[in-house]
Amino acid sequence: MSAAMLILVLLSVLLVSDCIASEGDRQESYRSCTESCERSGCVGDVCFSNCKHPVNGVNNKGASEKPQFPALLVAFEEWDCKSECRYQCMIETESKRSALGEAPLKYHGKWPFSRILSLQEPASVLLSLLNLLVHLYGVVSFYLLVHYQLPQRALQLGGKSPYYEFWGIWILYGLLSINSWLWSAVFHSRDLPVTEQLDYSSAIALLGFTLILTIIRTGNLRVEAAQVMVAAPILAFITTHILYLNFYQFDYGLNMKVCISLGVAQLVLWSGWAVLTRHPHRFRLLFVVFGTALAMLFEVFDFPPLWDLVDAHALWHAFTVPLTVVWWSFIKDDAKWRTFTLVNRVKAAAELDTRKEK
Repeated sequence: MSAAMLILVLLSVLLVSDCIASEGDRQESYRSCTESCERSGCVGDVCFSNCKHPVNGVNNKGASEKPQFPALLVAFEEWDCKSECRYQCMIETESKRSALGEAPLKYHGKWPFSRILSLQEPASVLLSLLNLLVHLYGVVSFYLLVHYQLPQRALQLGGKSPYYEFWGIWILYGLLSINSWLWSAVFHSRDLPVTEQLDYSSAIALLGFTLILTIIRTGNLRVEAAQVMVAAPILAFITTHILYLNFYQFDYGLNMKVCISLGVAQLVLWSGWAVLTRHPHRFRLLFVVFGTALAMLFEVFDFPPLWDLVDAHALWHAFTVPLTVVWWSFIKDDAKWRTFTLVNRVKAAAELDTRKEK
């Protein structure tokens, strides 16, 4: 089975699993707890400062309070009573289930995690930030390579300081990746409508641009007009899709289908190009393609969080870290190979002209 077919199967399974409602929020004890909490602002004897409902005619500000939300999310101002009630009732329900020896359940699509510094999914936050740092290092080192190291090396070899034609789109790819992982970290910090929209929109924008980049690089499209012809319809589609999700209907099923289509198209193009062109660094590229497909198994074979912190999704984020390191290594090696290939062509053409003149 090719990597493209494997990823298609895995994502299809994910689509089916995402359509199934979470069992935890259907529990009667959980529902009654959240309804009571939203009326009173309390779960049992513990009340919350972000709930302003009166308790027996007295505002609950005097009651015991939970820690406030982290400064990172102050701007959203939506660490609201409803969300707090959901979390606390989830913890209380799971404590009772655990005492009876019952397995954990998902609530509103998420496993019950232990919050650290008020972060909802601390492991995924940390790993998202780690991915961000890897991309940041990758894009900075790539920029230094193509603007300083390669031109100097090319001059030493007798060239006229040729440049890597695709450096600009790779830089933009790196910036979009950093943006996407930033909002992934924010979303895992606090699941709110606004953070969810920013996370999904950033991911879709990255996927769409990566498809453009993939077509341009695998097709060796160096002419600007050809690049615009490829980019324009994809950008129009991605922009329309993001606007649809944010301003008309947040359709998870449709969004998953779009992600599948974009992802499979890229995998097919990269793997096919690596094999057909016999790129000298194709094995690194194929490692990333197959590694990504296999890492998706963590999303398919989901399991409750270990130590109430690390679930399958967090492990998926963990595996993308080394894959991203290899990916940027391939990008930089491609720039070196392409530059030195151009240098050799320039030298060969110059030698041919010299022989003709003689």
